[in-house]
Amino acid sequence: MPEQSTRTVERALSLLATICDDRGLNLSEASRAVDLSPSTALRLLRTLEASGFVRKEHDGTYWPGSRLMQLGAQSLNNDSLVELCRPIMEHLVALTGESVYLGVKGHRATALYIAIVEGTHSVRHTSWVGRVIPIESSASGHVLLGRTPSDGYVVVDQGIEPDVTAIAAPIYSDDRIVASLSLVIPSYRITPRDRAQYGRALVAATADASAGLSKRILPMTEGEQP
Repeated sequence: MPEQSTRTVERALSLLATICDDRGLNLSEASRAVDLSPSTALRLLRTLEASGFVRKEHDGTYWPGSRLMQLGAQSLNNDSLVELCRPIMEHLVALTGESVYLGVKGHRATALYIAIVEGTHSVRHTSWVGRVIPIESSASGHVLLGRTPSDGYVVVDQGIEPDVTAIAAPIYSDDRIVASLSLVIPSYRITPRDRAQYGRALVAATADASAGLSKRILPMTEGEQP
């Protein structure tokens, strides 16, 4: 029994590593990659999905899940994407005074906040790092789903919380959206002029972050070896 349990764990880890490396694999592709029968691969993938280590998209492909991202964010601390974006986020706070979040796609139609630089106002949004939010009703979620309009940013009023406005823009690795930066602002404090000004600032900030990603490998996102 211990040998069988160990073998099951090895197979699950091998399958998980393949999903992280190749990304966007369907069941037949994943099972072939690790030399498992489709039924065995499906059983393991369902277990990994239920635990949040992988997520299944509507087209049947499997991707790294939010639990994996959470563990990665904890283990990497300020490395990788968080380290790259922190000075950019701090600059946005200096420009706007508002809280800035870094978000990634989460598990089961959610977005996951992995870092924050809090605003300087006495009334401000405080840390939701590690918290998941509905992807369909958030500015970060729309950005992560590729629903950014031509001006480069998304504005959502009262999406997650009443009396709160969020503005978000996408961060790219090559042509793929890997994260979002968002300003989360009490609605009473933001004017139409602020929306446009902050949106342009976010677009410039995410362009800098995207350019930075082209110069480094992003752990748990690219699946490449340094």
